[in-house]
Amino acid sequence: MREINTSQIKQAVSDLCQKSSYTLADGVMDLLRGALKNEESKTGKEIITQIIGNAEIAQKEKLPLCQDTGIAVVFIEIGQEAIIVGGEIKEAVNEGVSQGYKNLRKSVVLNPIDRINTKDNTPAIIHEEIVDGYNIKIGILPKGGGAENMSAIKMFLPTAKKEDLIKFIVETVVSNGAKACPPLILGIGIGGTFDYAAYLAKKALTRKIGAKNKDTVELEKEILSQVNKTGLGPMGLGGRVTALAVHIETHPCHITSLPVAINFECHAHRYQEIIL
Repeated sequence: MREINTSQIKQAVSDLCQKSSYTLADGVMDLLRGALKNEESKTGKEIITQIIGNAEIAQKEKLPLCQDTGIAVVFIEIGQEAIIVGGEIKEAVNEGVSQGYKNLRKSVVLNPIDRINTKDNTPAIIHEEIVDGYNIKIGILPKGGGAENMSAIKMFLPTAKKEDLIKFIVETVVSNGAKACPPLILGIGIGGTFDYAAYLAKKALTRKIGAKNKDTVELEKEILSQVNKTGLGPMGLGGRVTALAVHIETHPCHITSLPVAINFECHAHRYQEIIL
């Protein structure tokens, strides 16, 4: 057994909120540079060049990559041999978010009807999972409203074919046009239940760029190819590069259903994590 104090969790979350505001997730810059080489549209090339330049300035000056610094989505994997001391873990996470967003835009409203800003970007969206071991892994995914609002879910019948799923995903991308600020990274959840498919889609965005899911690698390639054949292009102004990557997570589901969820991420993909 190993004790981990909530003060460590609070500080880690605060630091991750700051770092994720100005740092692209590992591998995204490589994707952008590859996209610059592959893009044939003059306008598309100019846009990707500006995106890369913006990311370099943000990293150097420690300034937000985007004015929308997002709602903090926190993924926590808690080792079952870890003992949390010093307080309640959710309280520590929210205190860390509040501290980490002091100089960042606050985008959370307490009541979705009354729309009154909480003024410290809390409460965070927290996903907890118990795993083997004695460590705690914390990941922060700031989700901007522009991309998040374009997300979708569809409950297919189990008779649906792979082509039906692909068509739904591609049509969703096209119908949203420039609203999610392409080039995109698409998180896709297939299976589970209505709510779990959406969770899987978001969790898929935390997978390291370049890491493969052996069960879905071919489907990911096919969807990426089909999305990029749409010609939507960078910022929806035409071109070959509409998406940079497609990540899929799956889960067993009921014999009568086939949930499919899409979680959009813009080019400013800002996931950071730490292990305590």
